Amino acid sequence: MMGTAVLSQWLKIGEVASRSGIPVKTIRYYEEIGLLTPTVKRAESGYRLFSSAVLNRLAFIKRSQSLGLSLSEIQELLAVHDTGELPCGAVKEHLQAKVEAISTQIQALEILRADLQGLLSGWQEQPPHHLIAQTICPNIQSSV
Repeated sequence: MMGTAVLSQWLKIGEVASRSGIPVKTIRYYEEIGLLTPTVKRAESGYRLFSSAVLNRLAFIKRSQSLGLSLSEIQELLAVHDTGELPCGAVKEHLQAKVEAISTQIQALEILRADLQGLLSGWQEQPPHHLIAQTICPNIQSSV
């Protein structure tokens, strides 16, 4: 009886994939790069067995990725967690950095949009003939 209770804590990779919604191939990759190390063991048969705690870990990975964190950033956060600490402070720092990066990207995109709008406002369907020989598309290339 006790052996059954212990076995119920461990899941095969297919069960983990089914419950987490993450493909088996991705789960293997996460294990390979060390994201799942504390939750994985090998059965005598060689099969991977995952602690049921892997489901929470995979949910964290999935959510962190959806917020723009890279796998290496997520690995840093999980390393903090694996020492017994909550990584919330580190998560906040990473998310603040993402907000700053997004703000920079938005500014760059606004500048690009203004440049494109300016270019389109002066668009010539039939540019002067002397420009055609010197450029591929005179509308986007300045003549030298």
